[in-house]
Amino acid sequence: MSLNIDEGNLKQGLLGLVVALVEVIRDALKIEAVKRMDEGSIREAECERLGEALMELEIALEEIKKDNDLVESVQAVRDGLDQVVGDVLDRIVNPERWRDEIDR
Repeated sequence: MSLNIDEGNLKQGLLGLVVALVEVIRDALKIEAVKRMDEGSIREAECERLGEALMELEIALEEIKKDNDLVESVQAVRDGLDQVVGDVLDRIVNPERWRDEIDR
């Protein structure tokens, strides 16, 4: 039995995963920045620098996705991550349903 691996597909899949994870981290940074702005714990100059850095990151990510034909691949990873997070949250919010699933 042999295992055939398409190296091009593997590289594209891995790059798609990395880009999707960087997008998730970027989104978390945006949320944290807004939270700190609302709390007043970040100075205006820091806020501007952070905003510029996040915009540059967003532009770079979009270029990487476009240049490497990753738009659909990254979206598929993001959708999968969203589903996993949704399932975890559902199990936290509805533990009785989770217990019922284990009993089956």
